[in-house]
Amino acid sequence: MQRIGVFVCHCGTNIASTVDVKTVAETLGKEPAVVFATDYPYMCSEAGQNIIKEAIKEHHLDGVVVCSCSPRMHEATFRKAVAAAGLNPYMLEVANIREQCSWIHKNKEEGTAKAIVLGRAAIAKVQLNAPLIAGESPVVKRALVIGGGIAGIQTALDIAEAGYPVDIVEKEPTIGGKMTQIDKTFPTLDCSSCILTPKMVECAQNENITIYSYSEIEAVTGFVGNFSVKIRRKKRYVDETKCTGCGICTEKCPVKNVPSAYDLGLKNHRAIYIPFAQAIPNVAVIDGDYCNKIQKGKCGVCARFCSAGAINYEQEDQIVEEKYGAIIAATGYNPISLDGYDEFAYSQSKDVVTSLEFERILKADGPTEGHLERLSDHKQPKTLVFVQCVGSRQSGDATHGGCGKEYCSKICCMYTAKHAMLCREKYPDTDVYVFYIDVRTPGKNYDEFYRRAVEQYGVHYIKGMVGKVSPQADGSLMVQASDLLSNEQLHIKADMVVLAAAIEPDKTARPLATMLTASMDTNDFFTEAHAKLRPVESPTAGVFLSGVCQGPKDIPETVSQASAAAAKALGLLAKDKLSCNPCVAHSNEMMCNGCSSCANVCPYGAITYSDKDFSRRKDGSMIRRVASVNEAVCQGCGACTVACPSGAMDLKGFSTSQIMAEVDAICK
Repeated sequence: MQRIGVFVCHCGTNIASTVDVKTVAETLGKEPAVVFATDYPYMCSEAGQNIIKEAIKEHHLDGVVVCSCSPRMHEATFRKAVAAAGLNPYMLEVANIREQCSWIHKNKEEGTAKAIVLGRAAIAKVQLNAPLIAGESPVVKRALVIGGGIAGIQTALDIAEAGYPVDIVEKEPTIGGKMTQIDKTFPTLDCSSCILTPKMVECAQNENITIYSYSEIEAVTGFVGNFSVKIRRKKRYVDETKCTGCGICTEKCPVKNVPSAYDLGLKNHRAIYIPFAQAIPNVAVIDGDYCNKIQKGKCGVCARFCSAGAINYEQEDQIVEEKYGAIIAATGYNPISLDGYDEFAYSQSKDVVTSLEFERILKADGPTEGHLERLSDHKQPKTLVFVQCVGSRQSGDATHGGCGKEYCSKICCMYTAKHAMLCREKYPDTDVYVFYIDVRTPGKNYDEFYRRAVEQYGVHYIKGMVGKVSPQADGSLMVQASDLLSNEQLHIKADMVVLAAAIEPDKTARPLATMLTASMDTNDFFTEAHAKLRPVESPTAGVFLSGVCQGPKDIPETVSQASAAAAKALGLLAKDKLSCNPCVAHSNEMMCNGCSSCANVCPYGAITYSDKDFSRRKDGSMIRRVASVNEAVCQGCGACTVACPSGAMDLKGFSTSQIMAEVDAICK
C-alpha cells in the first residue's frame, strides 16, 4: 500500500476565494492510500516547500499530490522540493485547481466539489506512477539565427561576443532588414544607417559569426541542444569568395529595368546589382529572371568586365548541413498588401504611398535622393495627408479582401509623427494633416515627441477617418474625411497621401514554424512560452524568439528582446549536457506488429524499426519487425500512442492505465 501526501494551496485568494481549500484537504485526506493531507496559503513559497519536504520524511511518503495552479507554472518547483527530500521527482502529481477550477467558477460549492474531483484523479494517477530517471544528451555549442535584420544582428553579436559560434541565415542578398530602408529613427531623429551599418560591419568581421546571405532554411530535425539544419544557399551566379564588390559589373550591365526591392519598386536597378552601398556581404547578385545571358544565352558583359572572375552563370543552389544547440527566430515583418484598400486610390495614383515608401523618398539613397517630391511629376508637394491605422485595428473579414489586422501595429503613430516633423522642418511651407483613431505613444519620451509635432511644428492632428481619396484631373488628390471632434465632413485638396499600413509577420514565418514545431497565433506571430515569465522562449525547447516575429515592436524594444533571446540561448549553450525528459514513449515488443503507424506520425523522427528474433527454440527462428524509440530524440508528445492499433506504444508517466485511472476517479 502506497503512502501518499496531499498538499492544497490557497494561492492567496486566487483559489481560496472560490474553493474551500480546508474541505478539499480534509476530504482528500480520507482517500485510500492518503496518509497525510494539509493546506497552506502559498505552497510554492519556501515555507510551503518545507512543509512538503518535512511531510515526506516524517510520514515516509512515496507519492505526493499538490493541488495548486497549472503544472506549467510550478511543477518544476515542486519536483525540486520532492527530490530534495529524497523522493523521485516523478512521483509527484499536480492537480490544477486554479486555471481549471477556481478561475472558471463563481459558486464556491461547485468549485470545491470540482477541486476534490481533480484531486482524486491526481491521487489515482500517482498510485500508478513509477520512478523515472532523466537521461542526458550533449549540447552542440553553436547557435543559429534565422533572419538578418536588427533583431538577428543584435542576437548574433551578443552570442558571438560570449565566445560561441553563431550562423545568421538571411533570405535577402544582404543583412540589415527593414532598418536599412529607414531614414531617421524616433524619438531621437538620429540616422538609421549610422546606427545599423557599424553593427553590420561588426557581424562581418566577427570571427564567431558566419553569414549565410541569400539563403533559406530547408529542413530542421533534432531536438534541444542537438538540432540538425539544412540551409539552402540560393544561386546568385556570383562567387562570394572571389567578388570584391568593385561594382564595375553593375555599371556595364545593359539591362536596366529590374524593379529594386530595396526601393520597394520605386526605382530600377540592373540585372546584376549590389542592393545598396553598405550591403553586407558587399557582393553582387544576378537576377536570373532578367539576365539576358541566363534567359537567352546572349550577353555575358558582366563576366567580361569582372577582373576577379567571380561570375558563374552555371552556379546552382547549394545545401549546407550544420548542427546547432539553439535556434533563434528573427524573421521580421512586412507591411500588408493594400490591394483591398482601393478607397485610398493606392493603385490609382503614384502620389498615394505607404509609410515605408515615404521613408525611401526621404532617404538620401532613395528614388528622389532624399528630396520630398511627388512621384508623378517630381514637384514638391505643398499639402500632405497622413492616414493612420490602414489595416490595423480592423476586422480581418472580406471587407478589405481579408487583409485587415485586429491588432495595433504599435509603431505607426510614432513614425507618422516623425514624418510630419521632418516634412515641416525641411519644408516649412508644407501643410501636414494627420487623420487618426487614437494616438498611441507609450514609450520613453514618445508622448513628448508627438507633442513636439503638434505644438512646435504645427502639424494638424484630426481625430477622424479618411473615407475616400479621389485623384483629380489636375493631378491633386481630394481627401474626404470626417472630424469626429467638431462633427464635420472635411474635403482636403492634397498633393500627396501617405498610408500607415499595418505590419504583419514575414511570409516565411509560418513554414519555418512548421519546421521548428513552434507555436503561432492566428495572426502568424510566433507564440511565446509564457507571456510574462518566458517572453522570448518558444514552447518548443531550444527555440527562442527575437524581434517582430513575436509581435509588433519598435527598434529599441526589438534590440532589447534580441539581447534577451541571446541571453536565454547562452544559458543553454553554456551547458555541456541537458537532462532529457524521461516521460517518453516506449514500445512493448511482444505486442508490436511492425505496422509503422507510430513512425509515420512521429514529428521528431524518434521511432525506427528493426528485425528481432523472438524464437525460443534452437532449431527454428521467428523474426518480427518491431519499433524502437530513441529516448534522446523523443519529446513525449504521445502521438504514437494514439496511432498504434495494437496498443504496443505507451508513454512513461502518462500511460493508458494511468489516464484511465484518472477517468475512473473522476467518474466515481
